[in-house]
Amino acid sequence: MPIEMQRRKEQDRSISGLFEMRRRLPNAALDGVVTDICGYRETAPGYFHNIEYASLTVPLVISFAEPFAIGLGRTPGDNDRFASFAAGLYAGPVMIQSFGGACCVQVNFTPLGARRFFGRPMSELADRMVALDDVLGLEGIALREKLGNAPDWNMRFDLAEMFVAGRLAAAHETRAEIAWAYDRIIFSGGRTRIASLAEKLGWSRKHLAERFTDATGIGPKTLSRIVRFNRALGLSRQQASGWADIAADCGYADQAHLAREFRDLAGETPTTLSLGV
Repeated sequence: MPIEMQRRKEQDRSISGLFEMRRRLPNAALDGVVTDICGYRETAPGYFHNIEYASLTVPLVISFAEPFAIGLGRTPGDNDRFASFAAGLYAGPVMIQSFGGACCVQVNFTPLGARRFFGRPMSELADRMVALDDVLGLEGIALREKLGNAPDWNMRFDLAEMFVAGRLAAAHETRAEIAWAYDRIIFSGGRTRIASLAEKLGWSRKHLAERFTDATGIGPKTLSRIVRFNRALGLSRQQASGWADIAADCGYADQAHLAREFRDLAGETPTTLSLGV
């Protein structure tokens, strides 16, 4: 099957007729900016509860139906309802609830890709959900109407890709120094010393932290924590190594340090999270 056809083939998922989920990988022009585009629709009344752990995904959610209830690090309350919104990085668990009537498209950005797309400091989105109208203005309203009127998921995904590509055409490129430092943290699994990065760039640690917070919404130390956590979680699901070995491999001081980080970033114990319980 040609690469383009593979990309455009939608990945379906449903559970007992309660919801449907579609997923598409973006075209090559959006590499490094968008990780994937998802469609989600609940097809039966019910209560849906999900916990998202800390990651490097910046979602843009465009909703056509009922809002989600979302709490950062806590159970959402009556006033925590969000329909169409963007959410910056958050170094902790996110509790998400819905009630059988949700339907949306979600575009998942990389942190640096989100900075280019939104054209604003990502610190303005960190640790919060910001309404679509506030981050994209009239363009966002028009996009929501187009996606809501589209006949199927495939057309919605096409429209979302075109919208993102259009904004990127007028966007500034990421500063080379920040892109380099970001890549060093990712490729090292979060083990690179921040002081060493600053020294190689000829920057102070304070200046590096400021530039990083503008570009990603969080500082390089917090980014490293999230990268290290996700690497440890991935290793726990791929191999039979014990937690002490995983802690050492990922650069934690000891197993207790790893357990504290899992609790802070995911709200779960390592064992519970690795089993997907």
